[in-house]
Amino acid sequence: MAELTIRKMELDDIHQVMFVEIASFTSPWTEEIFKQELIENQHAHYYIMTIDEKIIGYVGMWIVLDDAQITNIAVLPGFRGQKLGERLFRFAMQKAISLGVTRLSLEVRVTNVVAQKMYRKFGLVPGGIRKNYYTDNHEDAIVMWVNL
Repeated sequence: MAELTIRKMELDDIHQVMFVEIASFTSPWTEEIFKQELIENQHAHYYIMTIDEKIIGYVGMWIVLDDAQITNIAVLPGFRGQKLGERLFRFAMQKAISLGVTRLSLEVRVTNVVAQKMYRKFGLVPGGIRKNYYTDNHEDAIVMWVNL
């Protein structure tokens, strides 16, 4: 039986996280961005999901006072459809609550109906549109949020 764990992301994890990032996003972050987030951003909280030591997903958020913003969440394509994204998102929400967060928000592509459906399961609702938010194709983002 494979062992699934979620733990805080460390600098040594970035190389494996990049496989998830590149497989998941059309405009992936660079290793340097992740390094800056982990070293320099006091508001950043990043967690990885592993199965038998292999990183298969991650989630990041910024927490400022009592407000959390999910920066990114991704699961390797081969592991999607198994509710692992839900587990990862639930972990992030619980972590945010434990750190005193009262409101959580994120942006999601208007075409990413699968993710929107998952976020709705956790009580997030659309709160607005960010026009031309995504740099790769100028797609709009839906801002979704929930009071915790």
